[in-house]
Amino acid sequence: MPVSSSTPFEKLAKVSEAIMTTSKRLQKMDFAGDFLSALPQEEIEAAALLLIGHPFPRTSQRTLALDWSALYQILQELLQPAPELMNELFAQSGDIGEVVHQLFLRSGKIRQTPLFTTPLMLMEVYATFIEIADVQGFGSRKRKTALLRSLFTQAVPLEAKYLAKLLVGDQRIGFSEGMLESAVSRNLNLPLELVCRANMLTGNIGEVTRIAYSQGAKGLEKVRLRPFTPLLPMLAAQAEDVEDALRTHEVQSAFEMKLDGARVQIHRQQKKGESRIRIYSRRLTDVTTSLPDLIDLVRTQVTVQSCILEGEVLAVDQDGRPFPFQHLMRRFRRVRNVEKMVEEIPVTLYLFDLLMLNDEVLIDTPYTNRRKQLERISGTIPLVEQLIPSNLDQAKEFFEKTVQIGHEGLIAKRLDSLYQPGIRGKAWLKVKRSMETLDLIIIAAEWGTGRRHKWLSDYHLAAPDPESGEYHMLGKTFKGLTDAEFEDITQRLLEIKIEQTRGVVRVQPRIVVEVEFDEIQRSPTYKSGMALRFARIKRLRYDKDPTDADTIHRVQELYDSQFQRKAFSDRVGRT
Repeated sequence: MPVSSSTPFEKLAKVSEAIMTTSKRLQKMDFAGDFLSALPQEEIEAAALLLIGHPFPRTSQRTLALDWSALYQILQELLQPAPELMNELFAQSGDIGEVVHQLFLRSGKIRQTPLFTTPLMLMEVYATFIEIADVQGFGSRKRKTALLRSLFTQAVPLEAKYLAKLLVGDQRIGFSEGMLESAVSRNLNLPLELVCRANMLTGNIGEVTRIAYSQGAKGLEKVRLRPFTPLLPMLAAQAEDVEDALRTHEVQSAFEMKLDGARVQIHRQQKKGESRIRIYSRRLTDVTTSLPDLIDLVRTQVTVQSCILEGEVLAVDQDGRPFPFQHLMRRFRRVRNVEKMVEEIPVTLYLFDLLMLNDEVLIDTPYTNRRKQLERISGTIPLVEQLIPSNLDQAKEFFEKTVQIGHEGLIAKRLDSLYQPGIRGKAWLKVKRSMETLDLIIIAAEWGTGRRHKWLSDYHLAAPDPESGEYHMLGKTFKGLTDAEFEDITQRLLEIKIEQTRGVVRVQPRIVVEVEFDEIQRSPTYKSGMALRFARIKRLRYDKDPTDADTIHRVQELYDSQFQRKAFSDRVGRT
């Protein structure tokens, strides 16, 4: 595909390799900043996205829809590697990109220079990934694989390494989107807050990087929140109990019921007599097609020119009682026979925040103001029940009422809190009845035995390290799921399978599960030095992205907090 580009893809691969080989944060930023500074302006957006391992912005609905099996097919066609060699290489590094790198280096069929005389160019890679994502319809997988194969056919070994990493979305060079924000700020001497805010509003770090390098601070200051560009949700930190939440906030707070549903962000715009409404999940995925009943509800009840609403969707039976969370996820994934599913699993919408109203951005206004305006425009759509307690007893009573109804607990929100997308700060605090849970990532699974022999049912649980890009295993569990959930997750895991050795299936780190446990204990078995005792899966969190998972640093904090509550000390080294 002829694409105008002056930068070989190998340059991006080399700077990625340099970033990976240093543990110094500032040096990583300088490598990235120097690389971006040397690029033509028209290549900066693509380069920024590829550098963090994501061909598309987080708000884009594009996906490659190709997995390890497609890459495996290409490797077999080009290199014919022995299966035992692939297993050996993967066991050594656990990194798909490095496995591909070594296979290319060891193969006599692919030389250190491309088979074609023209080198693989950065913009060619970017444009091909877009073309792959846009291929639809009958025979699409075959066409997608052919396009991907064309890239690997031209690639030298180091380029092949980073093509593979981009394909599976597992960069592992210790360079996140947040670090790229810092690199842009440092390289151009721009306020970090300005770069972060522009990225928050656009959801496209590539676009923000391009604006920063071409227009500087003035360009970033012009960035505005746009309807149908979903914002990352504001998150809540954990409080031990109601009293701890009040003590932490120090000022008056509102307590909202924490419903056991799925969080959604609803965008509406009335233009030229037409009403356009889209619904996004907490992963910023467009789920509008799956929720036509909510579209009708918002269209008839929220009669404003434009707005961005936040709410919680619950699946309910005919008597209004909530269905289990997994039933709700069936609605979110449905794209065919939606009308039948609407009848089988009706949903109820509860609103709790208003981020934009008639083109006025409200995220910088206090929570109380946003809530008042939400009450004014919500029509008959109920708001999440709220209490502003005047004393601790009132707050405790409201908490007891909430959990007796069957909800998870409360969210305490400072009355003066601004809306901070993507931030898990203490302006919002969650209070639950049950003990702390962790959102962890499944990195492998084992075939079960006995009654579970037909399912992958022993799940390897890991927490990511945002600095290194590694996944730190914390234990295994098969507890907590129903037979239907075993069957469902087995199918999903096999779709993202990397390789299988002696009954252990290694998978791409994509599925998030909410895990309960009795305590975190010391363990010489795992690199982190920590393991979960009596881990069991509380919920399959298909609504969460791997970037939403708790980090290994959060696990360390919980481990340390155990000894603050106990009368002894027992530490492991921080990771």
